[in-house]
Amino acid sequence: FNQAIEQDPHHPIGYINFGNLLLSIHQTEQSLAFFTKALELEADNGAALYGYGNALYELGRYDEAIAQFHSAAKLGLEMESDLHFMLGMSYTQLGQLMMALVHFQRAVELNEEDIDARFQYGLCLAKLGHTDLSIRQMERVLKHHPDHADAYYNIGVALTKQEKYPAAAEAFEQALRIQKDHVLAANGLKQIKAIREDTTDDEEEQI
Repeated sequence: FNQAIEQDPHHPIGYINFGNLLLSIHQTEQSLAFFTKALELEADNGAALYGYGNALYELGRYDEAIAQFHSAAKLGLEMESDLHFMLGMSYTQLGQLMMALVHFQRAVELNEEDIDARFQYGLCLAKLGHTDLSIRQMERVLKHHPDHADAYYNIGVALTKQEKYPAAAEAFEQALRIQKDHVLAANGLKQIKAIREDTTDDEEEQI
């Protein structure tokens, strides 16, 4: 990539590739300089804006990242699943769940095989109280990725909220079969056990 920049220092692609490489090895601050240079050479380069947005996201500058992603969408990346996924993640970090939901839904519409996007879509649905819809999305995650412990865990959480305790316990247990040290699933099982014990005690008192 460095050679490409030296051979053609006035073309943005070399800087974009170098910036993406730096991002992949977690040198985020350094990557910003390369995306900035690419945009100085070509201000309306969607790939540079997307890369810049990714760097800003990694730095926790979510509002700025969103602005870059939207600019990239206007410049031809509107149909890219990854862009909508990153918009969804950015809005999630800001607590704007309805906006996040819109973009996660669009991400899975554009790429039904994107397991990460579908998982986040299901998670967002759950946070908004749509437990049935969340379970459906988690089940679709499991069709593609049967050993996805977090999907089972989140199904367990949704079923617990619906007071379907035996099914919830089964989901938590499945998560633990896949990942023995899944602390949240173990806690979920403990909560269900406590709920069942309380229910039994109440019934005995009534008798």
